Amino acid sequence: MLENIRIVMVHTSHSGNIGAAARAMKNMSVSQLYLVSPNDFPSVESSVRASHAVDIVNEAVVTETLEEAIADCELVIGTSARERTLSWEVDLPDSMAINALDVAADAPVAIVFGRERTGLTNEELALCHRLVHIPTNPDYSSLNVAAAIQVICYELYRHTLTGQSNKNKKILAEDRPATAGQINAYHQHLCEYMDELDFLRAPNSDMVRQRLMMFFNRAKPTRRELNILHGLLTATRKKIT
Repeated sequence: MLENIRIVMVHTSHSGNIGAAARAMKNMSVSQLYLVSPNDFPSVESSVRASHAVDIVNEAVVTETLEEAIADCELVIGTSARERTLSWEVDLPDSMAINALDVAADAPVAIVFGRERTGLTNEELALCHRLVHIPTNPDYSSLNVAAAIQVICYELYRHTLTGQSNKNKKILAEDRPATAGQINAYHQHLCEYMDELDFLRAPNSDMVRQRLMMFFNRAKPTRRELNILHGLLTATRKKIT
């Protein structure tokens, strides 16, 4: 299951943090590292900080956007220590690990970590299905990104040892949860149609788009259900043109 767990680091500023994260991952048998537009990579510092986990650094997948990094994932979990104006389903690391491993038994799972100083934006979190929060001292709540990755990977590894899971029986491919890329494609399809109807010309159009993405991720549609929704949009557009 851990081979389907993907650690995604978004716009990492300090290359040393990439190496430290790789070392934390290897301690806990997590090997997939994705880097979204890192500031300085590859670098000597990231390799040195990785120590004996340099193989994870060397095999890291670099993408331009978060959408690319999570496109094939059935579950995307964002991490944040900040209060938000929009609401997400929030897990503690323990329950996050159980949910992530259930999905990772059959499909890729991404756990997304943001910038060192500011974390993930609301727009990036809108691409996530759930949020995980690591409880810390409220007087000093900021964790180094590599330390946060260590905590999350530890919980994942611990649950592989205990065998604790909510895993259900196998399901047909079309009835599996839609991937992040499939949900994003439907979101784009819907927004294009709403643009044609002049529905998204209001000043708050960006917020509407963001809330729709959050709704789809919260609903967790299956691939079959998304195909139905695509077909409905296509048929409706043909009918009114």
